Amino acid sequence: MCGIVGYTGASQAAPFLLDGLKTLEYRGYDSAGIEVLGGDGRLRGVKCAGRVSSLAERCAKADLRSTCGIAHTRWATHGAPNDRNAHPHLDCTGRVAIVHNGIIENFSELKDELVAAGHSFASDTDSEVIAHLIEDAMAGDAAGDILVALRLACARLEGSWAVVAMSADDPGRIACARKGSPLVLASTDGGAYAASDITALAGVTSRVIQLDNGQFASLDADGSVRVFTETGDEVSSPDFLDIDWDASAATLGGYPDFMAKEISEQPEAIERLLKGRLTDNGIELDELEISDEEIAAIDRIYVVACGTSYHVGLITRTLIESWAKIPVVVEPASEFNYEDVLVTDHTLCVIITQSGETADTLASARKMHEAGARVFAITNVLGSTAARESDGVLYIQAGPEVSVCSTKAYTAQMVAAVLLTLYLAHRNGSMATGEVSRRYRELTKLPDLIRTVLDRSWQDKAAAHEFEHAGSALFLGRGVNSTTAAEGALKLKEVSYLHAEAYPAGEMKHGPIALLEPGFPVVTIVPNDRVREKTISNIQEVIARGATCIAVATDGDEDVASLVERVLWIPPTPEYFVPIVAIVHLQMLARYVALARGCDVDKPRNLAKSVTVE
Repeated sequence: MCGIVGYTGASQAAPFLLDGLKTLEYRGYDSAGIEVLGGDGRLRGVKCAGRVSSLAERCAKADLRSTCGIAHTRWATHGAPNDRNAHPHLDCTGRVAIVHNGIIENFSELKDELVAAGHSFASDTDSEVIAHLIEDAMAGDAAGDILVALRLACARLEGSWAVVAMSADDPGRIACARKGSPLVLASTDGGAYAASDITALAGVTSRVIQLDNGQFASLDADGSVRVFTETGDEVSSPDFLDIDWDASAATLGGYPDFMAKEISEQPEAIERLLKGRLTDNGIELDELEISDEEIAAIDRIYVVACGTSYHVGLITRTLIESWAKIPVVVEPASEFNYEDVLVTDHTLCVIITQSGETADTLASARKMHEAGARVFAITNVLGSTAARESDGVLYIQAGPEVSVCSTKAYTAQMVAAVLLTLYLAHRNGSMATGEVSRRYRELTKLPDLIRTVLDRSWQDKAAAHEFEHAGSALFLGRGVNSTTAAEGALKLKEVSYLHAEAYPAGEMKHGPIALLEPGFPVVTIVPNDRVREKTISNIQEVIARGATCIAVATDGDEDVASLVERVLWIPPTPEYFVPIVAIVHLQMLARYVALARGCDVDKPRNLAKSVTVE
C-alpha cells in the first residue's frame, strides 16, 4: 500500500521524487503529493487526487526548487481519495510535513485529544495525527529535533506505519520510522534517500539499508544515514541488502504494459528458479535448513497466503498430500489470524507472499512462530520481512513484478511449491530418487510449453470477443484445475471489472447453473487428465442451456473442440503441472477482455500491489 519517497542532498529533489512516485504508483494511485523545503525556509507542496501524471502536470507549474523533499502516492484507507486527503500532511504551523503508509488504529482517540488541545485538522485521514503529534514534540521535549519528535510521536501510536517526516525547523534533514510497513534507505555521494520499495532506489544505488521494526533513521544532506532504536541508541550495523537486478527490469522495455511484459517473462523466471536444483541426492533446497529427521516427524503443514498466493496454496496442498503424504491445511491469512490452530513441535507453516510484506500473512507467520511451529516462506523479494522473519526462505526469483495483477509470480510460486513438495517427499521417503528426477525433468520442460502458449495469444484475443456483452462469467475446472479456474476468475475480475466466479465443475449444478443463459460465457479447463470425461459432461450441461463455452484443452482434443465455441489450446502437459501452463491462457484472456473494456491493466481501480495493512 502507498508509495513513499524522500530525498535530501545536493541535487534538486523534485525530479527524483516524481520519478520515484511513477515507479511506485503500483502501490497506490488514488492521489499523490510532494512537499519540499524552499530556499526561504518554508515548506511548499502540491498534491491532488488521481494519478502521478496529474501531479506532475501541477508540479510543472509550481516553484519546487529544493534539495530536500518527501512525496507519496496513496491507496486510500481512512478518508476518500480526494485532494484534501492526499499526502503529505502538514501540522497547524505549516512547518512539519509527513507521509505515511499503514494504519493508525488509535487515531480517533488521538485526534479527539489533539482537537481538544487546539489543533485544527485539514483532512479525514488517520495519518494527519502524526504531523500534529510531531508539532507538539517539536515545541516541547524534542526541542526542534525532527528525529526525536518523530520518535516521541510514534510512542503514542498504535497500528502499523512507515513514516517519513521533515520540518522547516530542522532544515535539510529527513526522519524515518518503521513498524510493520516496509521502508528502505540509501546513502550515496549525491545524498540520502528513503522509499517504501527498493524499485524506487534501483536507479541510484545497488545497496540499500532496510529498517527493522521499531527502528528510526536520520537522513542528512551530506548523504549520511544513521539508524536508531526505539530508545534512541544508534545501531552500529544496520541491515544492508544488495539489489541484484538492473533498474531497467522495472521498465516497460517496449511492451505496451507491464502485464504483457510480465506474462511474457514467465519462461525465464521458471528457468532461473529451477537452475541447479537437482543433484544426485535429489532436490537441493539448502535455504530451508531442516534435517531428514525433522521432515519425517512433520505431523501437519499449514499453508497460509492471500489472494493469488492463496490459490498457489491450494495447489500446494494437493501436491504435498499426493506426493509427500503429509496432511495440509490451507487458509486465507486474513481468516487464519482469528482462528484456533492445532500446533505441535512437529508442525510446519508455509507462508506464500510475492512481496514478502503482506500484513495478514506476516501476522499469521508470527502467530505460528509464537505457537512453536517452524515457518518457511515462499517469496519474491530479497530481504523482505517474510524472508527475514522466517526459519527458511525459498526465493522464486521472478524479478520485479510491477503490474498489480500477479502473473509471473504466480507461476513461479507454483514451481517453487513443486520443488518444496519434491524435497519433502524425497526426504521423508514417500518418493524415490528416480521419481524425483523424472518430475524435475518434467518441470524443466515447462518454460518451452509456456512459450508455446504465449505464441497462441491470438486465441485469447479472439475469445475475448465472447465477453463483449457479458455482465458476468463462470470458470469451471476439476481437481487441481478447480484452482486454475479460481485464479482465472480472479484475473478477469481484477483487470476487467467483469464479475466472475469459479466453481469445481461438478458443483455447477448445485447453484451456478441457474446463471446460465444464451450468451453467458463459461470458461472450462478440460485437459487430457483423469477427470476429462467428467468435465466434458459438464461442458454439455453448459451448452444445453445455450451458454457460450470457452475451453482450455489439450492439443488435438477434437471431442472438446466439436462442443465449444472457442478453444485455448495447450500442449500435452503432465497432469499436476497443467495449472502452470493453462493459467497463461487465462492471464492473456483477462488482459484482452480488460483492454476491450478500456481498463488500465497495470493499475486496476481500488487495488494495490502490496497489501501492507490488515
